[in-house]
Amino acid sequence: MATDYDSPRKTDDDLSEDSLQELQARRTDKSSGSIDIDETDLAESLELPGADLSNEELSLRVIPRQADEFTCARCFLVHHRSQLAVEKNNQQICRECAA
Repeated sequence: MATDYDSPRKTDDDLSEDSLQELQARRTDKSSGSIDIDETDLAESLELPGADLSNEELSLRVIPRQADEFTCARCFLVHHRSQLAVEKNNQQICRECAA
């Protein structure tokens, strides 16, 4: 929301004089711009557990671990060498797991 810095500002006395009805009207005006979400559109995009996906194909390109990366022995995620915190007994641990 843009602010007009040249307009006169309300003092503390002016702010306390706002009526309850005025404040409630402002709140309803702000919420009137919200978008209604259609529940049927939302339900169509969800997959149910146990749905038959036998005719679906998943295509994903897998990139092998690079020379400057390691696999954390605790979380089993691949991290860059800069995230290496501890290396004990040939086990590498990332900063997040070491914390």
